[in-house]
Amino acid sequence: MAISTLDRLKQKQKSAPNKPGVYLWRNKKKQAIYIGRASSLKNRLQSYFNSKDRRIREMVGSARSLEWQETDTLLEAVILEANLIKKHWPKYNVQEKDDKSFIYLAITKEDFPKPIIIRGRELEKYGNPTRPPLKLRGGREGLKIFGPFKSYRLLKTVLEIIRPIFPFSTCRSVAEIPTSRRDKPIYRNSAELRYMPKPCFHYQIGLCPGVCINKADKKDYKSNIRNLILFFRGDKKRLLAKLKKENLSGSGGADKIKALQHVSDVALLAKSDSLLSKISDLEKFRIEGYDISHLSGKNPVAAMVVFENGEANPNQYRIFKIKGEKTQSDTDMLKEVLERRLKHKEWEMPDIVFIDGGLAQVRTAKNVLNMFGMHLPIVGLSKAGKHSKSSAKDDKLVILNAKKVGKDILVSSKKLFQQVRDEAHRFSINFQRKQSRKSFLRNKK
Repeated sequence: MAISTLDRLKQKQKSAPNKPGVYLWRNKKKQAIYIGRASSLKNRLQSYFNSKDRRIREMVGSARSLEWQETDTLLEAVILEANLIKKHWPKYNVQEKDDKSFIYLAITKEDFPKPIIIRGRELEKYGNPTRPPLKLRGGREGLKIFGPFKSYRLLKTVLEIIRPIFPFSTCRSVAEIPTSRRDKPIYRNSAELRYMPKPCFHYQIGLCPGVCINKADKKDYKSNIRNLILFFRGDKKRLLAKLKKENLSGSGGADKIKALQHVSDVALLAKSDSLLSKISDLEKFRIEGYDISHLSGKNPVAAMVVFENGEANPNQYRIFKIKGEKTQSDTDMLKEVLERRLKHKEWEMPDIVFIDGGLAQVRTAKNVLNMFGMHLPIVGLSKAGKHSKSSAKDDKLVILNAKKVGKDILVSSKKLFQQVRDEAHRFSINFQRKQSRKSFLRNKK
């Protein structure tokens, strides 16, 4: 007895791996009629045979063959899916949804190119695309366009995940910002006074190379954009080869390869909504940073600085004169200060506590917070070479009380925490020196 097409497809599905990848359903003409992605090809394909959805049952009924392509990660599957949809423009991917409803990634052509998300209806500005298959000429703007992606949220998530590895700018360059909108003088000539804008939030957390404040290196920036293009093309082989070459030239390619393998984790992408919300929340978080300062144990003080919306808020800074024994350790002083601070219920409570120090200091802070029934992320930064800028890249973050997704965001915000550390150190040192001078003058009299 001849086996039915449906039974044959079911048998085929059973051999699918429990791994991420992309699958294609084909009709009798071997044309792709639907393309999808899955974190588990086996589970996703099995669901098609149990579905009661009329459209799915119709698609499976018209299919004659089934194939799939494994990927190392779900993130790679997202990119491969978009590229295959662009190539085949399958019937059931676009049924009840025309090309104007899809989402695309465009990379601008300028000195510092920017990735931008655009909708299908906007593509006519960049070359009047047609289908099937989708053809994009790039238009006079010369944009590079990738997609289509199934949702705005999905593409935004992918960009947020990949940005810590290949930082890019989404802000205007100094030259593009009207003089009236700039606020820090950078030079004066006979014609005008030019101003430098404040660094954007993404620069402060290490996701923007500093185009907005004229700090981005054009060569390095364009190398990052080329890496981004290879990533969205799905050309993993060339991307890895380029990163290995960058590592040999001292550009840190090995670190990028390691980071790429780390952030491509299936679980991270599966929690994309949580990831995006935490990035958004971090821009609003109140960070309290603490630093202990003394000169050979004399006149010890502690500084509390506050960062809100990624910027320092000096109006809420506080100085604590250490009241305990002169022989107590830095961790003892930190414990005293945190206990005194947390008794001020009238002060706004922090969302993140930052400590200038390593694991011992962070554990001390955690113990104090526990005493007050508080469970907040605690971030420490252990110095590599005191406060030398040349060694800032070697500073080590220590994080407690943070779940995996939140911890990933905190790790990517190292530059912001370095600013908090430096500001707390500056504030405590300045006050401590004033106290020392006053003490010296009193003794002199």
